Amino acid sequence: MLKFFNSLFGRVVIALVAGIVIGALFPHFAQSLRPLGDGFLKLIKMVIGPIVFCVVVSGMAHAGDLKKVGRVGLKAVVYFEIMTTIALVIGAVLAYVTRPGVGMNIDLHSLDAASLATYTEHAKSLKDTAAFLLKIIPDTAIDAFAKGDILQILVFSVLVGSALSLLGPRVQRVNGLIDELAQVFFRVMSFIIKLAPLGVLGAIAFTTGTYGVASLKQLGMLVVVFYASCIVFVTVVLGVVMRLAGFSIFKLIRYLREELSIVLGTASSDAVLPQIMRKLEWMGVKDSTVGLVIPTGYSFNLDGFSIYLTLAVIFIAQATNTPLSMHDLIVVVLVSLITSKGAHGIPGSAIVILAATLSAIPAIPVLGLVLILPVDWFVGIARALTNLIGNCVATVIVGVWENDIDKARARRVLNLDSDYRFVPTVTDLGEDAGHVNPAHAV
Repeated sequence: MLKFFNSLFGRVVIALVAGIVIGALFPHFAQSLRPLGDGFLKLIKMVIGPIVFCVVVSGMAHAGDLKKVGRVGLKAVVYFEIMTTIALVIGAVLAYVTRPGVGMNIDLHSLDAASLATYTEHAKSLKDTAAFLLKIIPDTAIDAFAKGDILQILVFSVLVGSALSLLGPRVQRVNGLIDELAQVFFRVMSFIIKLAPLGVLGAIAFTTGTYGVASLKQLGMLVVVFYASCIVFVTVVLGVVMRLAGFSIFKLIRYLREELSIVLGTASSDAVLPQIMRKLEWMGVKDSTVGLVIPTGYSFNLDGFSIYLTLAVIFIAQATNTPLSMHDLIVVVLVSLITSKGAHGIPGSAIVILAATLSAIPAIPVLGLVLILPVDWFVGIARALTNLIGNCVATVIVGVWENDIDKARARRVLNLDSDYRFVPTVTDLGEDAGHVNPAHAV
């Protein structure tokens, strides 16, 4: 029991329970705690850009063979598209089977369009395909870091990493400097992550105080179906994929329990990106593969987000008694395959991308999005958890596909083998920074 209270996981769980209690008993005070959650996420986002840059550039520079890097990237994209399609189909199928919106009989004239103004404004920029693709390219390298746009930072990082790889020994000092900077930023992250319990406390207290305890129990059929969809996707689809690779999805989830508990409290996978990368390396996945697949997956492999896209679209159609033909459904899936890409980092990304998707399907009223605004934070928890687990599985699968993972070590780590039980936990990242990369140490 003492070990539980001393662990980050234990402290986060305690903060989670405390936040719910404070929100239920002192709702006004709980709402004032929101800055704790927002401040924690801002601290995390402050260093994510530099960490992604250093990890990607270092991984590519040390990989040596750019053809291999390209091959890893191509396999990752192929895997992402397959999983995204499956997730979209699961969301659509379960929406039709459970029919969460049927019987609501919503009159569109009774909905407040003003609450959608901010989101629809952002959605306009996603309708133009050329503009969307150009958005991936940063105006300047500094601008990408200033905005914290992971996709733009990734593009710049790949270019720098490719250049360093081709220049070889002539830029050895630059490679060394980037490696050292990575250690510095990981140490900074180790300081910030110790504040996770406070961030979780503030976020969950604010939500409970704002929506009430009843909102935690009665979020509606849509939320229930979405959580069920995510559970099916993780346990069945990702479970089968992991089993084919020779691993257990449940053991991987147990291994990542500390990071998942933070995501559970903050509804954001940003908060654990650096720790996830270090843990996958500790498992035995090569650092160059981790450095390329994880940051790319944060923009291109949003499994939980994809499930929610089709589920929410069909829910709105059902709630407003809008008939959907098979053609409309196919259009929803195809449009969602495009609009879901690069959604990470857009303010209110779920609502923004839904608005962009519905705009391309005239049969479904965009105004129906007002219906799901009140529960967006709650479904955001499952979205973030599913996205994170999906990206970790993707990294393992690409590692197996490329033979970039030490399977024996990975099994020992996931089995909590006594000889491999020491792992760089989120509170030990800084202290472990000087150790040899475990992916190369075995």
